Amino acid sequence: MAGGLPHPVLWSTLLHVDQVTIGGATVEFKHVFYTWCAMAVLFSLGLLVRGGLKLVPGGIQNVFEVIIGGLEDFVVTNIGEDGRKVFPLLGGIFLFILFQNLLGLIPGCDAPTANVNTNAAMAVFVFLYYNYQGIKRWGPGYIKHFMGPMWWLTPLMLPLELISHTARPLSLTLRLFGNIRGEEIVMVLFFLMAPIVGTIPVYFLFLLGKVLQSFIFFMLTMIYLKGAFEHAH
Repeated sequence: MAGGLPHPVLWSTLLHVDQVTIGGATVEFKHVFYTWCAMAVLFSLGLLVRGGLKLVPGGIQNVFEVIIGGLEDFVVTNIGEDGRKVFPLLGGIFLFILFQNLLGLIPGCDAPTANVNTNAAMAVFVFLYYNYQGIKRWGPGYIKHFMGPMWWLTPLMLPLELISHTARPLSLTLRLFGNIRGEEIVMVLFFLMAPIVGTIPVYFLFLLGKVLQSFIFFMLTMIYLKGAFEHAH
């Protein structure tokens, strides 16, 4: 402390909380920081709802029950009872991506999903998870999912299926990144041209778009899991 002010290093850290200096080089990690922010908000809301659970829901508990209940019914309708086993993951993915997306609408914040690394991490996890569930369910017989409906089609179908499955993480990553990053760029352009009049209508339009992109990632993950659970024909 000097003159009642924090140490210069601490003050610099507080001002540049979204970057660090490693070996004399400045490394941006703002999307990691905002990911932590989204996690902190989710954990806080979860603890808040858990601490105030009532038989007759009201307020925030009612909101979460509608969201979670609706998503769970959607998953069970499409996957079957197996969907209940994986719903905690699916519901968590939806809420996690949603809150990351919404951070981009807060002035001064960035959406972590506007960074390709954040999305790639989630996409690779989804890829590993649904294949793990398929192997867990079918064992070595899971390979039949990649071999086509008839044995004589295997030389053709196996390479195609392998390429198709390995392309899924890339598709999940770029779809989410492109939409969220594009929305943020358009938002900035509208703000520069017409700070108030041009931004407010687009703001609510992008709010809908960010919810939709969260649901698309959630739905594609559900479809991949459904395919892993189904019997190979």
